[in-house]
Amino acid sequence: MKQIRTSVWSIDRNLPIANVYTLNYFYTKSVARVSFTMLMLGIAAGMALVLGAIGLYGVIAYSVVQRTREIGVRIAMGAQRNDVIRLFLREGMSFIFIGLPIGLAVSVVVTRFLSSLLFGVRTTDPLTFATVAVLLTIVALAACHIPARRATRIDPMVALRCD
Repeated sequence: MKQIRTSVWSIDRNLPIANVYTLNYFYTKSVARVSFTMLMLGIAAGMALVLGAIGLYGVIAYSVVQRTREIGVRIAMGAQRNDVIRLFLREGMSFIFIGLPIGLAVSVVVTRFLSSLLFGVRTTDPLTFATVAVLLTIVALAACHIPARRATRIDPMVALRCD
């Protein structure tokens, strides 16, 4: 700031200088609202991802509890543990294979409203959509795998006595 005043006063000593700011200051102030909005949207998206994973985990875990007797019979009849895991993974991933295309279609429509907040990225950026789809699939796999793995630890004799 002192250098700016010195430079200006070297040209004209009588020129008053007040409120001297750098260009970076004005840039920061101009994008502050957009940055805050994007931060809040990012937090909301992260919470939605966590809540979705918890919900999917809850549904699959409930299904495991409800089917304890069936799992015990399957294991007692010789089903491999990997078959039981695959059964619940298939069930959980069916939610993803139904919900993911619907979610992608809705997000293509909704991103039109967010176009004013995006810089250097198109609203329908294929890389972003693919990355999110892969991330959601990985989270869903993890949410399904935990109860499925727990189902394989069921002792057939305890499961048959259940109810």
